[in-house]
Amino acid sequence: MRATTIHGARDIRVEEVPDPVIQLPTDAVVRVELACVCGSDLWGYRGVSRRARGQRIGHEFVGEVVAVGSAVSALSVGDRVIAPFCWSDGTCAHCVAGLQTSCPEGGSWGSKGSDGGQGEAVRVPHADGTLVPVPRDADQSLLPALLSLSDVMGTGHHAAVAAGVGRGSTVVVVGDGAVGLCGVLAASRLGAERIISLGRHEDRAAVARLFGATDQVPERGEAAVERVRELTGGLGAPAVLECVGNEQSWLTALGAVRDGGRIGYVGVPHEAPAPPIGELFRRNVALAGGVAPVRAYLPELLADVLAGRLDPSPVFDRTVALADVAEGYRAMDERTALKVLVRP
Repeated sequence: MRATTIHGARDIRVEEVPDPVIQLPTDAVVRVELACVCGSDLWGYRGVSRRARGQRIGHEFVGEVVAVGSAVSALSVGDRVIAPFCWSDGTCAHCVAGLQTSCPEGGSWGSKGSDGGQGEAVRVPHADGTLVPVPRDADQSLLPALLSLSDVMGTGHHAAVAAGVGRGSTVVVVGDGAVGLCGVLAASRLGAERIISLGRHEDRAAVARLFGATDQVPERGEAAVERVRELTGGLGAPAVLECVGNEQSWLTALGAVRDGGRIGYVGVPHEAPAPPIGELFRRNVALAGGVAPVRAYLPELLADVLAGRLDPSPVFDRTVALADVAEGYRAMDERTALKVLVRP
């Protein structure tokens, strides 16, 4: 079969690799119907995070179960499934508590030795604990929305939950990538009254408004903080979603949060500074977040997508064939695409 591999900075290839097979009784094999490129994939693409030459890449996919191991009981061949970006056994104390990303038997697609989601098929460890089946009569047109639940929508939701967003909240969202935009949508879904989206790209601002943003701040750095404070009576917002993970985004989040407020952080912190504990203490600012346990959120978000109450699919603005996936990476790296769908 064909799969996407990474060989160094800006060196993405599609190569022939062995077909995945059942290795353990708890495995399943999923034929990928739709995958995508994630903003976090760009860290490897840019050479910021190291990858082994020829390592698989991609961690977001939906597809059809084509084989199951003898111990798999919750899934059948022919089921359409959503794969959260980490697999988990579903039975350990962390999984039972809804923190599947800390499962000691877990892992993530594209990690060394595992299949990546940007390919024609994937071996799924701990299939019963990992995969979420979709009703067989679900409309095919929902596939992009369903795919978003494998990572970005669940991650944006995690940021909003961690920041304590609820009905009537005022929220600032730092970052206008797919996760930040899904954070806007999550805040709206949770009942936020005012959502201030930070970003300077008009096409992304249009998606933010579609998702429920009430205010747009195109400034950056101190100017962005000043504008947020103007919009919030000089106080800042009680809930801030940090959806980037670099030093500038963290400084902006700290400047935008109100004393006594909460920062929900989900940006992968490759370039983020250490938290200023003294300032957080003095201002009574709480931090919560981290790697989103999207498996825990999938049932409720899936129900809303199927019912027509939630549609994150506008974050996808370009589609490429698997053979052209390198072009998709280039487009996201150059910010000419927000988030790229990949069709095997």
